[in-house]
Amino acid sequence: MITRARFSPNTLASILCVTVIGCAGEGGSIAERPPCDSDNGGITLPDGFCAVVVADTMGPVRHMAVAPNGDLYVMLRDQTDAPGSVLALRDSNGDGKADVIARFGPSGGTGLALRGDDLYFAPDDAVLRYTLTPGELVPAGPPDTIVKDLPNVRSHRSKTLAFDETGGMYVNIGSPSNSCQIEDRTTGSRGQDPCPDLETRAGIWKFDANRTGQTQADGTRFATGMRNTVALTMNPLNSKLYAAIHGRDQLLQNWPQYYDEEDSAEKPAEEFVQINAGDDFGWPYCYYDPIVGAKLLAPEYGGDGEKRDRCATKKDPLIGFPGHWAPDGLVFYTGAQFPERYRGGAFIAFHGSWNRAPLPQGGYNVVFVPFAGDAPSGPWEIFADGFKGTPELMAREDAVHRPTGLAVGPDGSLYLSDDQGGRIWRIMYPGPTP
Repeated sequence: MITRARFSPNTLASILCVTVIGCAGEGGSIAERPPCDSDNGGITLPDGFCAVVVADTMGPVRHMAVAPNGDLYVMLRDQTDAPGSVLALRDSNGDGKADVIARFGPSGGTGLALRGDDLYFAPDDAVLRYTLTPGELVPAGPPDTIVKDLPNVRSHRSKTLAFDETGGMYVNIGSPSNSCQIEDRTTGSRGQDPCPDLETRAGIWKFDANRTGQTQADGTRFATGMRNTVALTMNPLNSKLYAAIHGRDQLLQNWPQYYDEEDSAEKPAEEFVQINAGDDFGWPYCYYDPIVGAKLLAPEYGGDGEKRDRCATKKDPLIGFPGHWAPDGLVFYTGAQFPERYRGGAFIAFHGSWNRAPLPQGGYNVVFVPFAGDAPSGPWEIFADGFKGTPELMAREDAVHRPTGLAVGPDGSLYLSDDQGGRIWRIMYPGPTP
């Protein structure tokens, strides 16, 4: 039986707060890990891993965060006219399934993070903050506005969040265009030089996490040349900022004299990067070619698929993933439940491509990147798969699931969200099958 909690209209809306970590009783204390679903909720995992579906058909669930008591908070996208985009789910009997549901928050978005007892979340034009009462499922009062009036027009409106240990808050503000053309996504249209979008978008801005009422002018541009950085996180093991950047589209469609179908499908790479203050990753003037292993000059700025020119000075990624896979979630594994080789490594959720045609679409998976110190220590591998529902997917709307958000629970379980089917998985490691 599902018990639905009722809240006032002012309390209903934007983040999905899901208490599903094996909580028991009113305070949400952590219980033993629940049994997994016989089919792992429809996904494939490495030997020894299994999954339970915590909640299903919840709508466009995006980023997540897990409280120390096991409460899981998940942001819902596109909830302006919905009854609430913060969904609170609690598992009251320890079977791993949510059976108490509540909703709160003002509007939908993508970014969400916990910092102590504060829950920060990001509609497309702001960063808001709730103060949580330990053990309570939902906050008692309205949110504070930390940053307001952020750019919110045209493409790449999602805001995502990360925090450092000294009160710095890092916010992705994506570009409003594909490649800063005079006429966006138009064959042969040249790029604007300098690109005016870089003044307020296509980068990471740093704000004071403790100060209310800020605007973009109160922040500082921490890094630039990043087309859209939905997957953004601070690695708690080294206190450094990491991200996975969406690369640009339509090389063939806009510049057929330089690129063929395979070029346009595989290039440019989706860039997995480590970010320091002042870094410039090159957008829109440059893109990373995973075949060449270097930043090349974009055709809008005189490139021909071979020239480097000004791109030789732009920062390269740690890894160049296949083109258009759309990285949306990133987390470093800080738990102790998984085997040793996973500890300290990065998990990246790829939302999946829409524009690799006529080749099949790609992504729609979760990959693992082993780490040693500040950098990858070996090749990446697919960790979770089967989300497409078919071996060969030609159109994104035919996918059954699209991975989006990731979070590590206090017991070391890995939580994964899907904004196509509205499903949330809890991935566990009970050990190899005898």
